[in-house]
Amino acid sequence: MKENKEKPSRRDFLGRMAAGIAGVTGSTLAPSALEKVWAATTSNGMIYRKLGRSGERVSAIGLGGYHIGVQSTEEESIRIIRAAIDNGINFMDNCWDYNDGASEIRMGKALRDGYRKKVFLMTKSDAQVKDLWNKQLDESLRRLQTDVIDLIQFHEVIRMGDPDRIFGPNGAFEAAMAARKAGKVRYIGFTGHKDPAIHLKMLNTGFKHGFTFDTVQMPLNVLDPHYHSFVKEVVPVCVKHGIGVLGMKPLANGIIPQHNVVSAIDCLHYAMSLPTSVVINGCDSMERLNQALEAVRTFKPMSESQMAALLAKTAKVAANGGLQPFKTTHQFDGTWHNPQWLG
Repeated sequence: MKENKEKPSRRDFLGRMAAGIAGVTGSTLAPSALEKVWAATTSNGMIYRKLGRSGERVSAIGLGGYHIGVQSTEEESIRIIRAAIDNGINFMDNCWDYNDGASEIRMGKALRDGYRKKVFLMTKSDAQVKDLWNKQLDESLRRLQTDVIDLIQFHEVIRMGDPDRIFGPNGAFEAAMAARKAGKVRYIGFTGHKDPAIHLKMLNTGFKHGFTFDTVQMPLNVLDPHYHSFVKEVVPVCVKHGIGVLGMKPLANGIIPQHNVVSAIDCLHYAMSLPTSVVINGCDSMERLNQALEAVRTFKPMSESQMAALLAKTAKVAANGGLQPFKTTHQFDGTWHNPQWLG
């Protein structure tokens, strides 16, 4: 596959992006800093970005794992996954608990016939203790039909006590480091959707143990800056330490376009205009996949004024966590409903 470097307008491109981010986060990132963080190239219509300090090249849009396990047949799930890969999406999201394991099973089948070598494969584990974490990892490896997972993430770090438990005696962190040494996983990150203060505690707990995460996954959408904002509080820390930013819930699980607040394409363009390595998008149909691909084809970084206009539209509905139930309720908290997954 021939790779085409960015056009001569790259500096202007990054300058516009820097201005937009400054307007959202209040932090100033020079184009030179963004060039190091974002480092985008384009190939056959897909944008690829640097995954933090890892040097890996990943598609600017990732395929959400939960949504590829909800189709009525395995064949349809496999069709969506392979169509995404054929169109240049190489970042595959998944989790041990998605659809009772069906998401991993279907993705494992889709990655046969040479597709595995074309993707950067990520999954997540809920377990916070060593033995159960190892058990969940082995199940994920078997379902995904692979010997190594490119990125494993501690899933749903949504309670203030989670970091201490994960990094504590006999905790999941110990298991993850051993798995990395054994070659079962390559990179280590974490996810959460509740409160940026919890993300910051997880990051700082890692730093205290001499460990810097490779990635951090968080909700990044046009509602986020108005309430418990990850883009304002967590993204600048990730950029500073060279941690890959994985944006999720760019449409707030479809809630934003459903309420006619902002269009789906604008939602995706906003998240892509942040210093994200990947924006993970749930595609439960070919229509949704084509929408994501259209967002990539039409993407230009938003300026400060464009971001300000979008955020002005969302200020009222986003107040007090409005339209972000993953921050304000237990509706999206799988480990709250199934505490046994934590161990």
